[in-house]
Amino acid sequence: MTSSVAVIGGGLAGITAALRCADGGARVTLFESRPRLGGLTHSFKRGDLDVDNGQHVFLRCCTSYLALIDRLGVRAGVTVQPRLAIPIVSPGQDRVWLRRDALPAPAHLARSLFAYTPLSVAERLRFITAALALRRVRLDVPVTDDQSFGDWLTAHGQSRRAIDTMWDLVGIATLNATAGDASLALAAKVFQTGLLTRASAADIGWSVVPLGELHGTAGRRALSDAGVEVLTSVKVSSVRRGDGDWRIEGRPFDNVISAVPPDVASRILPAGVVPDGLGTSPIVNLHVVYDRKVLDEPFVAAIDSPLQWVFDRTQQSGLTDGQYIAVSLSAADDLIDVPVAELRARLLPALEALLPAARGAGVRDFFVTRERHATFRAAPGTARLRPSAATAHPGLWLAGAWTATGWPATMEGAVRSGETAAAGALDVLSSKSTFDGAAL
Repeated sequence: MTSSVAVIGGGLAGITAALRCADGGARVTLFESRPRLGGLTHSFKRGDLDVDNGQHVFLRCCTSYLALIDRLGVRAGVTVQPRLAIPIVSPGQDRVWLRRDALPAPAHLARSLFAYTPLSVAERLRFITAALALRRVRLDVPVTDDQSFGDWLTAHGQSRRAIDTMWDLVGIATLNATAGDASLALAAKVFQTGLLTRASAADIGWSVVPLGELHGTAGRRALSDAGVEVLTSVKVSSVRRGDGDWRIEGRPFDNVISAVPPDVASRILPAGVVPDGLGTSPIVNLHVVYDRKVLDEPFVAAIDSPLQWVFDRTQQSGLTDGQYIAVSLSAADDLIDVPVAELRARLLPALEALLPAARGAGVRDFFVTRERHATFRAAPGTARLRPSAATAHPGLWLAGAWTATGWPATMEGAVRSGETAAAGALDVLSSKSTFDGAAL
């Protein structure tokens, strides 16, 4: 008899877990409360425009995410830089670049760092010294997670200027937290894996099609082809232990993988499964449609500005005239409740200060998307609050970027969590099948 697995949640973690379990021979049902798959990486229509809810990029080192993209059959829907190259813009200043050359890590960034004019020569040298020290930080000890990344940087000679224009340039986008608010363990993971170990690891990739197409539509197609029963617009109210099985909406399952956010998991799962105290951090995205081209790169990173990362989303949106610009603002606690009109008045001039071509350009549309609970809060002490995939209840598993993946809340972390939960469920199912066969 084929063993059954229920997966709750149709984001990247849930899609991954469901596909892995189906590929492993289980009979899988996926429950998703919304009418679409994709979770926090989705798209919607605004007139004729395809709009992604947020700007989700990945790195070449995100091997599990790229494996999922291959499994979904949509590798042509993403692109990856041949070599890391980040154009950095600031008001009234010439553009500078953070890019790698052909040398092995960490020397691959040396030429770019020595030429990084926003910092003094002394600050550049101290940055390199701190980067080498960060490479030696142990990620597996509690004291590392308990320490603030900002405190560690200050102790290693980093000026406020260096933190603002270099460390936070990368850290805020990947951790959804400033250095002062971030766990040293999570920050060290980002820099060790992405920038300090393998030269090609931080080459940046992004979707060239709407995220809803890349993840949601392709995910549903792949799940269907794998024989997974996909139930959208079905809200799971509880997961209860039955007589030797688990019950979801009255249906029995041998294993359950919960791939929903922690607040949802805590409501539907048995008490005590989800630890208390894991906070969330918001992201705000500005969307601006201009009547002409104002940005000549796929993206730029901003310093000395209230803005952070600016993306050209024209191709992905289907826009045929003008240019569609999206601005991602991570760690946006101070912006999440600001009205759209105020955000426009405050931040549109800041965008024009970064992109001189935008001055005088017509703004055809300006709107805002907000993810109040975009990621878990990557604060010091977070590691002890992130649960493992296995729970104290046999047959019940947890997935999601907020679980103990060792990664920050990224698409890579979400996919890895789904892989881990599925591997645990399949191992139990395999052991049960072997035991039942032996008993016969």
